[in-house]
Amino acid sequence: MPVVRVLGYNLRSLRDDEAAAVRVVRALDPDVVCLQEVPRFGAWRLRRRRFAAACGLRVAAGRRACGLAVLAAPRVRRVAREFHLLAPAPGLHRRALAVAVLEAGGVRFAAASTHLDLRPAPRLAHAREVLALLDRAAARHGAPAVLAGDVNEEPGGPAWTLLAAALRDAHAAAPAGESATFPARNPHRRIDGIFAADAFTVVGCGVPADAGAARDYPLATDHRPVLAELELPG
Repeated sequence: MPVVRVLGYNLRSLRDDEAAAVRVVRALDPDVVCLQEVPRFGAWRLRRRRFAAACGLRVAAGRRACGLAVLAAPRVRRVAREFHLLAPAPGLHRRALAVAVLEAGGVRFAAASTHLDLRPAPRLAHAREVLALLDRAAARHGAPAVLAGDVNEEPGGPAWTLLAAALRDAHAAAPAGESATFPARNPHRRIDGIFAADAFTVVGCGVPADAGAARDYPLATDHRPVLAELELPG
């Protein structure tokens, strides 16, 4: 069965060293990149496309709102895309879910990106909403889902536990590389994760220890990337 490399990465609106972020992505050679905090002001569309092109990828899903995007390599075909605003929480940034339905090796799957709240109650409510939306997308397109996101919570928290109960925490299932994702300069918290439907076989998941890429982690953004290798279902 084909294996896809799915990367989750919070870019902090490319306020740091954009060239370093490009080098990280290119060094890790993903098939799919699920991004959080991509630019959403000024020439936001141009900046996203320019970043994708510099990485050898194209934008497969995402809108201006909420700073989410899914990028895909030329070897992966886009079948459909969705974007869902989550329920508003008074006084907080609006949250969303970006979904790209993709095909690799003749097998269809959905890759999704989200960024959950800093406050526990809306974070948990939005995790429930995300799972319901992914269930519907999977049924609509016949595509099992993989979700990458900045959860703003560590494993064992209510939202993380909910996500990991419905979709497998890929790093917990097959640890590879390092676990801590934040902050990039002194990583000691795992708040970014990749969660995969049971249909996938998790080959490995974690913060890649690639020496070349790791040198750029603290330059590129305040989060470290999470990479999962997933065997697609037959």
